[in-house]
Amino acid sequence: MIDMRGRWRPALAVLSASALLLTGCAKSEDDPAAKTTADSSAAVQTTKSAAAGGSTCTLTKFGGQKVDLKTATIGFSQSEKEANPFRIAETQSIKDEAAKLGIPAANLKVTNADSKFDKQITDVSTLIDQGVQLLVIAPLNSDGWDSVFQKAAAKKIPIVTIDRKINAKHCTDFLTFIGSDFYEQGKRAADKMAKALNNTGTVAILLGAPGNNVTTLRTNGFKEQIAKVAPNIKIEFEQTGQFSREEGQKVSEQLLQSKPNINGIYAENDEMALGAITALKGASKKAGDVKIVTIDGTKGAVQGIVDGWIYSVIESNPRFGPLAFGTATKFFNGEEIAENIIISDREYDSANAAADLGLAY
Repeated sequence: MIDMRGRWRPALAVLSASALLLTGCAKSEDDPAAKTTADSSAAVQTTKSAAAGGSTCTLTKFGGQKVDLKTATIGFSQSEKEANPFRIAETQSIKDEAAKLGIPAANLKVTNADSKFDKQITDVSTLIDQGVQLLVIAPLNSDGWDSVFQKAAAKKIPIVTIDRKINAKHCTDFLTFIGSDFYEQGKRAADKMAKALNNTGTVAILLGAPGNNVTTLRTNGFKEQIAKVAPNIKIEFEQTGQFSREEGQKVSEQLLQSKPNINGIYAENDEMALGAITALKGASKKAGDVKIVTIDGTKGAVQGIVDGWIYSVIESNPRFGPLAFGTATKFFNGEEIAENIIISDREYDSANAAADLGLAY
């Protein structure tokens, strides 16, 4: 990851179409209810305002051939099993937008690495061998993609990365990154925590999985903003919960044993926050005793605000389908595509959680 500390390179404005809002907060991809969708234009991904300058890529500069997505073979590599709402919504958004565009289901090849990086590399390599003309990748890690780049570059296959960045050369190894400003998310979470604790107290951080830019930037953004706006808030505990509800619960149980009087928990995703709630209940804590600020925007977490267990949720919108396919269409039509396409994320708190629960995924 080229750590730009939240100062993202300017992105071109990309118009996004309506996305389908996932309902339910199922924990298993085998649960049919997890795939239930409802149309909600208010839940669509939107990009931040574009500014002049920044690195861009065109089809001519990339050296590829024009492709009609409606007849093309497209590969989507998911990094993790759809066992949490973010991944469920992300994969479904890709499938839904492909169907909306009239892409035959057989032409969209979807793989899942099940949180195994070696498998993801193999998955993408296999997709290239199968003749895909566009790759959309949700990377598990930010490094270790050289073999994929070499293979894709030899066939001039553009790569769109979503959600997490890959450390690579723009317009050579990849076309664009579409995702949130993770450093800014951490800063926003810090502002909410400072407000929740009246600028003083002790906080624990449930870190995301190591090896990707999301964890690094959400951590740095939070720490640096807390130090700036609320220096009397002390971070007394940090441990990875692997972006998992089960690990989040386990780590929070350890936290409450070693720091029973902790005032706040910053969870770097909603699943860990929900695990922390289970641990708090097990420790006989009441709703609101420990202020929780988290990032994602799942229904379970937003409901947690309504129920008093979570103070605030910073959204990380997973509905990448419209932007991913819209960007690819523009690229194949010869338009300039920015290196980074950064989306705008809402936030939830007690003022809007009940009314906006339907916008969560």
